[in-house]
Amino acid sequence: MDELDEFFSTSNDSSQAHTRFLQFHKFFLPCMYVVVFICGLVGNSLVLIIYIFYQRLKSLTDLFLMNLPLADLLFVSTLPFWAYTGFHEWVFGNIMCKTMLGIYTMNFYTSMLILTCITVDRFIAVAWVTKAYNEQGKWMTWGKAICSSVWVVSLLGSLPQIIYGSVQHLDKSICGYHEEEISVVVLATQMTLGFFLPLLAMIVCYSVIIKILHHVQGFQKHKSLKIIFLIVSVFLLTQTPFNLVKLICSTSWEYYTMTSFYYAITVTEVIAYLRACFNPVLYAFVGQKFRKNFRKLLKDIGCPYLGPSNQRKSSESTYKTCSTTHNVEASSMFQL
Repeated sequence: MDELDEFFSTSNDSSQAHTRFLQFHKFFLPCMYVVVFICGLVGNSLVLIIYIFYQRLKSLTDLFLMNLPLADLLFVSTLPFWAYTGFHEWVFGNIMCKTMLGIYTMNFYTSMLILTCITVDRFIAVAWVTKAYNEQGKWMTWGKAICSSVWVVSLLGSLPQIIYGSVQHLDKSICGYHEEEISVVVLATQMTLGFFLPLLAMIVCYSVIIKILHHVQGFQKHKSLKIIFLIVSVFLLTQTPFNLVKLICSTSWEYYTMTSFYYAITVTEVIAYLRACFNPVLYAFVGQKFRKNFRKLLKDIGCPYLGPSNQRKSSESTYKTCSTTHNVEASSMFQL
């Protein structure tokens, strides 16, 4: 998290550009951490509350959509610590440093791997709609095993940060990962699990889904295609810049002397973290069933109930009379 702080704390560059960047970095990054924390906390907490108290886990999609906000929620919970450190310095001790680095990294991996699982799940629901519908119990058992495996793999992936993370005392105390010998392996793992694997899954699975939807009759395919396009676009726009900067950084050390390069790292890092704010909207609030339960939550806390009163009856009637084509509609893209 604090590679920039460590670099500039040991740098002898006293140029005006360097000074301007230090001021920018000191205020911009912590402020954005707070914004992402608040938005991510509210959005993911709402999703988690609804899935725990209002929405029974009836499908593999529901299982994944409950694990995703949990991972994002734990991820954003570390941001206030980094925000305080950006304004001041790390004052929470060495054990807390390892803990925060571990939680931050583990839930980053978990979030990205769950996104990959959701993508594959949507592919199975569309490509093998009848089999997926008839074997929901079997898929749920597999889903629980997959979610457990994702958390274990993410924990293993975060071990370097936990083991080698420490507080260094330079111009100020900095919590970070300082083991250069295995940094290439760590970077390769982060880019593989956190970017290339989800991207490959989206390209392959959504390409097949789009092809299938084009041949389905009597289906609101345009809405599903828009959601697919939105999901892929948000992922590319938020994750590609930061991963590209990290890749450039790892291949050419000359960029470490360029102040403009550190502007790019700072800004793209914040953009990448915005995924924790967008995930609840993209993967939960687009579903009719989730929105219905969200209205129930609003009603329970005293807000006026919004939405047509006959929505439930209509949805139940549609479910009872659905054909294979309508099964595709019910399961294709987050129960639209």
